[in-house]
Amino acid sequence: MSETTIAVIDQPAGRAGTPDGGAPGLPARARASLRVARLLGSGVRRIVAIAAFLALWQVAPTVGWVDRAFLSPLSEVLDTWWGLAVDGDLWTNIWASLHRSLAGFAIAISIAVPLGLLIAWYRAVAGVLSPLLAIFLNTAAVALLPVFTLILGIGDTSKIAIIAYACFWPVLYNTISGARDVDPLLIKSARSLGLPHIKLFAKVIVPAALPTIFTGIRLAGAASMLVLITTEYVGAKAGLGYMIISAQFNFQIPEMYAGILTVSIIGVAFNYLLLFIESKVLRWRA
Repeated sequence: MSETTIAVIDQPAGRAGTPDGGAPGLPARARASLRVARLLGSGVRRIVAIAAFLALWQVAPTVGWVDRAFLSPLSEVLDTWWGLAVDGDLWTNIWASLHRSLAGFAIAISIAVPLGLLIAWYRAVAGVLSPLLAIFLNTAAVALLPVFTLILGIGDTSKIAIIAYACFWPVLYNTISGARDVDPLLIKSARSLGLPHIKLFAKVIVPAALPTIFTGIRLAGAASMLVLITTEYVGAKAGLGYMIISAQFNFQIPEMYAGILTVSIIGVAFNYLLLFIESKVLRWRA
């Protein structure tokens, strides 16, 4: 696995004629209506594929294209999901999973960002750590699950540790990439003003690297959910992964799909939350 390469493509500015990209010569109200129409059209295009998938999910087992013993109709899954939510079992499992996922995610960020900045800025640190990091980078987190379990036990500690391990790498390498790609002219200008190293990091390097760092953080958010479910298949007594694997063993297929659907919803919501935080932190890019 090589270093993550991030290509940041700026969205084009508005078309010539108006600052917001509207058609030149149109009144303000007409341009506003045009923008609303474009937003609605974009929203419709985004939900078409999802709506088609959900419709296929409902129709396929209902008409017999797929054996409903193995693929429950969407309506049955949603009914089961609602029952689990009302009983409180769903929320118990969600909390157990979020606790592990967010703990590992936070640990990874707190270690990977400072370490990535050090590796990017100090060649001596990079020379010492790069060979070791390359070895662990190419070792899948799931492959180390037995090792973490043997050393840390089957409780939450081993699960949080392996989630932190999986989240660590995308944050680390995006931090290194972002810090190394800072415009040299910015650094020279800051040094010419006599900024010490600490202020140079705080005022120039970190802000310039933040867009790439946030990309790594969003990748880590996805990794935290993926690895979490795998870790909860082993030795857990609560959590969405436990809920899914337990439902499969007991052939409670609607409950199994309800758990999978919940994981997907949480993953998408978490990604949008990170995008929202990124937009607030990087407001200066707008």
